[in-house]
Amino acid sequence: MATFYKVSGRRWRVQIRRQGLQTSKTFSHKTDAKQWARDTERKIDRGESYFRSGPRDLKTFGHLIDLHIADMSEVGKPLRRSKGYTLNMLRGKLGGRAIMNLDRQALIDYGRTRVREGAGPPTVGMEISYIKTILTHAAAVHGVAISKEEVDLARIALKRLGIVGRAKERNRRPTEDEIVQILDYLDNWPRMIIPMGRIVRFAIATAMRRSEITNFTFKDVDARRRLVLLRNRKDPRKKDGNDQFVPLIDLSGYDAWQLIEEQRQLVHPKGRVFPYNSPSVGTAFHRAVKDLGIEDLRFHDLRHEATSRLFEAGLTIERVALVTGHKDWKMLKRYTHLSPDMVFSAIADRQPQ
Repeated sequence: MATFYKVSGRRWRVQIRRQGLQTSKTFSHKTDAKQWARDTERKIDRGESYFRSGPRDLKTFGHLIDLHIADMSEVGKPLRRSKGYTLNMLRGKLGGRAIMNLDRQALIDYGRTRVREGAGPPTVGMEISYIKTILTHAAAVHGVAISKEEVDLARIALKRLGIVGRAKERNRRPTEDEIVQILDYLDNWPRMIIPMGRIVRFAIATAMRRSEITNFTFKDVDARRRLVLLRNRKDPRKKDGNDQFVPLIDLSGYDAWQLIEEQRQLVHPKGRVFPYNSPSVGTAFHRAVKDLGIEDLRFHDLRHEATSRLFEAGLTIERVALVTGHKDWKMLKRYTHLSPDMVFSAIADRQPQ
């Protein structure tokens, strides 16, 4: 859909959002803007590239963002939701800046502004990385004269200032008392449509992420082998095609297979096993822990808890990885927060009877 609005003087700017794609352009006359919008929308509908500007036409950082989106779509790599959100935000904050003015100081000022807005070091770091990606793409693919050194220098400065950095590793595990409180609260929550208690138990049983729990279907469940196929499971090194079978086991205090069987009695047997909105699940969990006065506990911490329980149950690291989906076993370290009590249990198990 095309949106038209006046900019400085009598110029008209048209912005198009169609089939998940975006582009924009400014014209002296509204009739020209309308004609360009019609032609561009037809190209998008036919799957053709809708951005054919040469280097001389690329004047602002917003132009480079549109160019990158168009090129990625043309080769069958449309934006994912998180990247699309970030690029839209960058377009709003930096899109009008001339390419030649996107220098080290401008990026440092941008980072400081984002901190004042509440963005953390990992978020700012990701945004700076996307800025470099956009500039690198324009230089490599289209020969736009851009110095990436400015971005590198800005990142060094922002890192020294503590504005960009890695996220702190969490080691938060809910206590047994907290889990009991949460499940009791969720099981007795009046007018709650989502079976949150069963979802929490399933998360601890399987170490699945919230989005994974709410996406797989009964067709993905292999009843004979007691496996579930998770499609396109998250993997930072491989964005697509990362399908994985996950065993439905009973090692963490909750039986994953039994929970699916319980769910089968409540929902359509050919649809999603947990046909609920993932953000709604997160919101319900957050409300529960807030009402209970439990501090600093997130739904994703249940994945930490589940992973740790698998180790505590005696699984080797390679077998735990088959459940959690980690391709890099080193990454499992940040999820493995074993209870000190388990040291005494291991010693007791070694004692002769």
